[in-house]
Amino acid sequence: MLATNENRLVEILLQCQPGQPRTRGTWEVDHQGTPFILPSIGGITLNLQVGDPAFGWEGDHIEPGVSCTADTHKPYEHPNVTVQMLSCVGNTATIVSGEAKGESGVVLGHHGGSEHIIVDFPRETKEKMAYGDTIMVRSKGQGLKLTDFPEIALFNLDPSLLAKMKIVVSDDGVLEVPVTTVVPAYCMGSGIGSAHVAKGDYDIVTSDPDAVREFGLDRIRFGDFVALLDQDNRYGRAYRKGAVTVGVVVHSDCREAGHGPGVTTIMTSATPAIRPVIDPKANIADLLGIGTRL
Repeated sequence: MLATNENRLVEILLQCQPGQPRTRGTWEVDHQGTPFILPSIGGITLNLQVGDPAFGWEGDHIEPGVSCTADTHKPYEHPNVTVQMLSCVGNTATIVSGEAKGESGVVLGHHGGSEHIIVDFPRETKEKMAYGDTIMVRSKGQGLKLTDFPEIALFNLDPSLLAKMKIVVSDDGVLEVPVTTVVPAYCMGSGIGSAHVAKGDYDIVTSDPDAVREFGLDRIRFGDFVALLDQDNRYGRAYRKGAVTVGVVVHSDCREAGHGPGVTTIMTSATPAIRPVIDPKANIADLLGIGTRL
């Protein structure tokens, strides 16, 4: 067991509701110059869930599960900013109104721009939901620390999920973290330069087919833990040689230039204190026994 400060974390209930699907109301254009009209961010997405492929869908920036907001009309204001910043990957979300009252799901992460948190619920639960339903998130995780590894910063991570990630301390004192995919720095795009990672995500760019094949990016699933090399996310999303960041994939591949599967940061170090270890089952679905499992 990794030593943490879990007993000092604050637990807060956060209230939100499903956010309506959004479109731009006109044609969008992909990185090849081809216009398209397809499903995109937001909504109660019935046929996608954690563990499903992030590639191959007729859509762009698709958020699996239920996209949630505290105020769909004011995405960048209180209380939605608070819901974004305090919701953590692995938090429990419970529906407290409507036909699906009493059903629970798991927070998958945040999506910047849309300013949604994304919650995985079983399809049978989603079939009973409405956009006016109230969802309560049991927030716990911001401020989590690895007390024996002060050089590693944690964000957006429920301590109960951390305990299930099969992390090992190697003989040379490095934290070995299971991931499905290792991504080079030059494949990171939209979201770089953000001031902090407590809300939003940033994208693995997939417009170059050779890079997609070389690094197996097209095998990424929703909920995968992925390692981002030479990425320092301690005080924003920045390039730093030797840094390592680990995150969770929260939305689908994209057609627009500079975009691709979105990643919510959970762990980062400015030094090689994190060593990614490939494990095809390094996915929230497989760890928690939800969604689509290998």
